[in-house]
Amino acid sequence: MRERASGILCHPTSLPGRFGIGSLGRHARALLDFLVDAGQSYWQVLPLGPTGYGDSPYQAFSAYAGNPLLIDLDELVELELLTQDDLADAPAFSSGPIDYGAVIGHRDGVLRRASARLLGGQADAALQRELEAFSGQQAAWLDDFALFMACKRRFNWASWTDWERGIALRVPDALAHWRNELADEIAHQRVLQWLFDRQWQVLRAYAHDAVLRIIGDMPIFVGHDSADVWAHRDLYYLDEAGQPIVIAGVPPDYFSPTGQRWGNPLYRWDRMAERGYAWWIDRVSHALEQVDLLRLDHFRGFCGYWEIPADEPTAVNGRWVQGPGRAVFDALADALGGLPIIAEDLGLISADVHALRDGLGLPGMRVLQFAYDSDASNDHLPHNCPANCILYTGTHDNDTTRGWYANAPAETQHRFRSYAGSDGSNPAWTMIRMAMTAVADLAIVPLQDVLNLGSEGRLNLPGRAAGNWTWRYAEGALTPGLAEALKALAVVSGRWWEEDEEPASAEPLVLEYEPPLS
Repeated sequence: MRERASGILCHPTSLPGRFGIGSLGRHARALLDFLVDAGQSYWQVLPLGPTGYGDSPYQAFSAYAGNPLLIDLDELVELELLTQDDLADAPAFSSGPIDYGAVIGHRDGVLRRASARLLGGQADAALQRELEAFSGQQAAWLDDFALFMACKRRFNWASWTDWERGIALRVPDALAHWRNELADEIAHQRVLQWLFDRQWQVLRAYAHDAVLRIIGDMPIFVGHDSADVWAHRDLYYLDEAGQPIVIAGVPPDYFSPTGQRWGNPLYRWDRMAERGYAWWIDRVSHALEQVDLLRLDHFRGFCGYWEIPADEPTAVNGRWVQGPGRAVFDALADALGGLPIIAEDLGLISADVHALRDGLGLPGMRVLQFAYDSDASNDHLPHNCPANCILYTGTHDNDTTRGWYANAPAETQHRFRSYAGSDGSNPAWTMIRMAMTAVADLAIVPLQDVLNLGSEGRLNLPGRAAGNWTWRYAEGALTPGLAEALKALAVVSGRWWEEDEEPASAEPLVLEYEPPLS
């Protein structure tokens, strides 16, 4: 990481746009422009994979693929893969929360038109050559993923364990049959991945030109109904039919009295070790082709993870099982030449987790919303934060700071006001100032806090089955006044320096801009 910097957390789905969901086009570039104007150095996103039931980026169909819902349709018009007429019949999407059903229904038809033009030879031949090169370069994961998605569609989106037995268990004759039977759909799936990657790499280059770095997010586990598990069953604890024997989650905690039953199959770490952790090396290498740093979700699982029998309805009845420890990170460091990783070390953390994190020299995380429910020894209080950490006001799993304060117990509110020297009238920006002025090397603020939103801006409520991942900000919300206020804080706290700028004066900081209350 750069020494002393700050950034914004905002997933691309939360961007505005006329087609019901954020995309990788002009609104994404506008966000990056805003970050530059605001004196920020980092853009943090959530996992970028294709989502399934529940729309969660943490339960993707692949650990490698990109989400086709993020493909910018207007840019396909510029490539002459679509026409304006193709987009004229779009539904009247709301500018507010995402209606995934409507978005998926519209986008599937439009993207098929674009794919048909490309595959039918009606597009620039250079684009076809790009597609062929991408398909060859990414074949190690793309071939399995394209067939997986083609089969998902053929079998009415059923989990792979419910497909015809031959293809579910990857019998060679069945693989050959379905590759031939579904050749057109497989080709379409390759096009979608090429389009996503093409647009993402353009956006990443735009960020780098602006001297911005991107922080990605990698879940420790992968979804059971994914191309990864289907193609590599021997790396997971599954029965003969492919069903998980034990699954991942966490015990009861701050977020849920019954814990979190994630449902991900657990790794056979013994087999991964026998193969030199090649799957992990390949996975992380691929991710670092998209982002500059990786937040490794549930880092504690590498020391010990919560194992839940697959037939348990909650996460209460589980047990801790020892993880692979340092071995997987040594293999990664040897292969990659370093570890550009942020350790997500939140929750029930034991001493061995701290020892592993510190032994590897990885920055951990602190969250200011967790800081005011106990006493002065709380690890999340600014005075207890180490320099080598990332300090958040809140994460994608938290309420917005304004919502958190409104719903916090009176005692917690009192501690917050007393610590901050605040009357509690603007908790979000009070907490942003605390994060920016803290000793932590990197401060990250969810965009909802910058916009001073209440609970209506919450992105995810862990344990809630539906209604998550839908928040979007309104076009025009990223005003020059907001950028000015953020940059003033970044400058006065030493998180932003213009090349020709003198250090900030000792004069008191006065913000002419007052952040909105709603």
